[in-house]
Amino acid sequence: MFWQFSKMFSNDVGIDLGTSNTLVYVKGHGIIISEPSIVSLNQKTGRVVAVGNDASQMIGRTPAHIQAIKPLVGGVISNYEVAEEMLAYFLKKTATLVGSNLFRPRVVIAVPSGITNVERRAVRDAATAAGARAVHIVEQPVAAAIGINMPIFDPVGNMIVDIGGGTTDIAVISLGGLVKVKNLLVAGERFNQDIINYVRDEFKILLGERTAEEVKINIGAVLKQKDNNETLVRGRDLVTGLPREVAITDSDVREAIFTSLNIFVDAVKEVLEATPPEVVSDIMRRGLVLTGGGALIRGLGELLSKELEIPVHLADDPLTAVVRGTGVILDDFEAYRDILIDNEEELTPR
Repeated sequence: MFWQFSKMFSNDVGIDLGTSNTLVYVKGHGIIISEPSIVSLNQKTGRVVAVGNDASQMIGRTPAHIQAIKPLVGGVISNYEVAEEMLAYFLKKTATLVGSNLFRPRVVIAVPSGITNVERRAVRDAATAAGARAVHIVEQPVAAAIGINMPIFDPVGNMIVDIGGGTTDIAVISLGGLVKVKNLLVAGERFNQDIINYVRDEFKILLGERTAEEVKINIGAVLKQKDNNETLVRGRDLVTGLPREVAITDSDVREAIFTSLNIFVDAVKEVLEATPPEVVSDIMRRGLVLTGGGALIRGLGELLSKELEIPVHLADDPLTAVVRGTGVILDDFEAYRDILIDNEEELTPR
């Protein structure tokens, strides 16, 4: 009786724990948080100075004793203590936004496909230490497929490519399971680094990560555009050490990300080549769907369709597909229990 009462007075929370951004869904309230996965620490005191949006504003602008840290690298926790602090902040902010909890929340967390048992344990432990009553883990491509209403339980092949900040998940799903899946460290942040390296080599200017991200968003394109887009970027001249401004075009961006893009396309081809023929025939008819922030790069769907010779669709609101999937799971938990890769029994509430 008490256990049922505790469930009634706690918030079920879905979290897309991304390398670049963390999104939080609360059952009955929708997506209430979308902030960068960044924590600023005071190195002298060891205390957290800022998390999320506030910490992101500090990147490249902090004094020596304050460090902006990304606790996730390649979609997995690289700094456990900082990840715990970040999750605790988001859970506390969630409680503030939707009303205080009498009991600790049940949490569904989406993580990249193929992470190890140790990496999953780190996610679960960090969330539990941050205040979760029970932690359930789902793979990001599965959550994304659920979030865009793919018929994942039907005997039909579904293909989804989720391009996040740190990783890309390429998955073929049928009958509620992953037929084939590949996790790739070529994603949004890799493209940003490609742009930084290109501008450094070609223009002898050092750009910051935020500037590279803005260039990718504003003029990034994988195919030649009708209009030649360009943007002005400011950075430090590596020769003089002084600030300098140059114009970057969309063709510069294409050249910068060319190698990484080829790796990405080849990986999608590899997954298709390893997929059973009957499932491939379904995908040829239905096409694949792109989700994640990286899916918004101009011309990516057109390029994939040309290379793979199958239809390619961009999901509605691709940035939130994964966290919307965690919300669907929370709304009908029993129906989706079997697709969870780490289904922890709920602990006795404290």
